[in-house]
Amino acid sequence: MGLISLLWGIVAMLWMILALIPLLGWGNWFLIPFAAVGAIIAAVGVLFTRSGHRGRAKTGLALNGIVIVVGILRLMLGGGIL
Repeated sequence: MGLISLLWGIVAMLWMILALIPLLGWGNWFLIPFAAVGAIIAAVGVLFTRSGHRGRAKTGLALNGIVIVVGILRLMLGGGIL
């Protein structure tokens, strides 16, 4: 679970960078739910992994959390959320 959430977070981070480009901000509407699924996978990974092996899941949770926050801020700045 940890590796999946980490890879999911990396893909979401790359997608977020593309969505920051003007005229590609519509990608944030799809990015936020995508990153939320990654955060759920990471949370499950943190819950069900032994304490010494939670690093990847915690990193995936952090990456997906950052992507969600930046995506919401980008939509607020661009007028996508009222």
